[in-house]
Amino acid sequence: MKLEYEILINKYGQGVINSEPLLLNFEGLEVASKGDFLNDLLFLLQQSKPTDSGIEPAILESGLKPSYTPCVLLGKGVSSHNLERLIKLPENELTKVFLLLLSLFKIAYQKRFATEKNHPDKWWYWDLSEEIIISKIPQN
Repeated sequence: MKLEYEILINKYGQGVINSEPLLLNFEGLEVASKGDFLNDLLFLLQQSKPTDSGIEPAILESGLKPSYTPCVLLGKGVSSHNLERLIKLPENELTKVFLLLLSLFKIAYQKRFATEKNHPDKWWYWDLSEEIIISKIPQN
């Protein structure tokens, strides 16, 4: 994943931006690239250590109907197996999957952010609302 997208996702996690710029980027991708992007998002999500208690709030946050396939699948738990099943859904479900995973990320991220904020070795927990802070992120 490009660093600029990783920054945007973490900004979203902090509540600095809404999902719109991420959604526009995602919808502009080819199907194969969407799969890659979802894999990268899944990696970031798993680092944030989501729990089953975040499922219901994530569905609400996403604005999706609980009866949609991705929501039903997520309702079975946040195990790696269930999350991987989500990103393998057909193309017509991928935008829903993206919104749902993004919402689940935000809920899990905010719990970690509360304890890790401004950790000197973890830029993704720095205050990303400040451009001066963003300019200090290592460009690996």
